[in-house]
Amino acid sequence: MRARPLTLLTAAAAVALVVVAGCEAKVAAKAYDTPGRHSSQPQDRPQTQLLELLLRAITPTGQAIEALPSPGFRGLQTRIQQATDRSAASGATLSVAVLDRASRQLVSNGNAQIIATASVAKLFIADQLLLQESRGQATLSAEDHQALDVMLQSSDDGAAERFWGQAGGDAIITQVASRYGLSATLPPNDGRWWNTISTAPDLIRYYDMLLNGSGGLPPERADTIVDDLAESTPNGIDGYPQRFGIPDGLYAEPVAVKQGWMCCIGAAWMHLSTGVIGADRRYIMVIESLQTSDDATARATITQAVRMIFPNGRI
Repeated sequence: MRARPLTLLTAAAAVALVVVAGCEAKVAAKAYDTPGRHSSQPQDRPQTQLLELLLRAITPTGQAIEALPSPGFRGLQTRIQQATDRSAASGATLSVAVLDRASRQLVSNGNAQIIATASVAKLFIADQLLLQESRGQATLSAEDHQALDVMLQSSDDGAAERFWGQAGGDAIITQVASRYGLSATLPPNDGRWWNTISTAPDLIRYYDMLLNGSGGLPPERADTIVDDLAESTPNGIDGYPQRFGIPDGLYAEPVAVKQGWMCCIGAAWMHLSTGVIGADRRYIMVIESLQTSDDATARATITQAVRMIFPNGRI
């Protein structure tokens, strides 16, 4: 995603992006309930597996068993608050949310303000285009599929521009938001896909429903998106580094990520790191940073925040 100004936001969005210095977001943890609950258990946590086997042994056949909370979530609220406070001291405002898809536990710093999506909007473009193909409403050539792969892996703006027009422009965002129930995700009011707006909770919900199929995209098409995100390249096609945030912060986990970056929102850089974490796709994380600084400093801030939240490089 090339550095571009976020232009012509709605008045509400513009106000939401202005953050008062010194405000502290309250960390909250809650059950995150969405349609189509699916659980997958980690392969490297024997104590958790033993407890689950014990629960299974005393549970009547056919009775559902709730997944145990992830051990990696112990102390997560505190660490997210510490990362939020440390970033604020550096002049950055964070939006953070992490979902355990097995236990349905969502932990966030409570900041659900409107955020710019920049290249993360390419997820919505790909989703709508692949849905149209699955319904016979669009025909994608081998070259189209290759371009879509590069759009997701290396954040190709040229492919996004072409597919934006091909798949319906602003209607892409409206239709995806409707299918996934994304109440705060809105199309750009200037027709430019990178000015699509959303929130951290909406993006968590999008990934969750993409993975469990309740957003309407067939599983094989959803796998196309996630597989591409797992092949995210170190740099975007325009040369911009895109390992900031989740990839370099959760360096010991397999991740599938879509990154977004943009200058200038006022005088600030926006960096957005989103994606699926773990070989079993158990976790989803969204973290956004808005900081008045140079781009390298802003990238370092969001990566340091992830490392503070998960100091061992894994969940």
